[in-house]
Amino acid sequence: MSAKITRPDWTEYFMDITRLVARRSTCIRRQVGAIVVKDKRVLATGYNGVPTGLAHCEDVGCIREKNNIPSGQRHELCRGLHAEQNTIIQAAYHGISINGAILFCTTLPCSICLKMLINSGIKEIIYEHGYPDDLTESLLKETDLTLTKYK
Repeated sequence: MSAKITRPDWTEYFMDITRLVARRSTCIRRQVGAIVVKDKRVLATGYNGVPTGLAHCEDVGCIREKNNIPSGQRHELCRGLHAEQNTIIQAAYHGISINGAILFCTTLPCSICLKMLINSGIKEIIYEHGYPDDLTESLLKETDLTLTKYK
């Protein structure tokens, strides 16, 4: 008799992929990965980092570190894009609708990303770690978007 294979459920499977995507990040403060899934198919992936062709923060330094900007504040003072933003951009670049899809993310989206996700039609967010952005919490109360913290 052969050993029983331990197979991850779909949520675990997609969170494992999300963690792998995060490993591509070049951010020196926090590595974040995100994927968009619909009908058990990965539609797009993204990680946080600078736009294509620009010098990475690990090479030129972090504006946020130099100016002691706390996490969750002054999002515009960063050379990089967030993982969620890159996921939306990748889907758009390749002409893939993410309306009605699920976002898996290693970190709860910030308020800027949340607004983009709402307008892109994401119906659910499954995330692993929290993020200190009070506006995210406030905006979530006004949406019908489902939010699930992965254990």
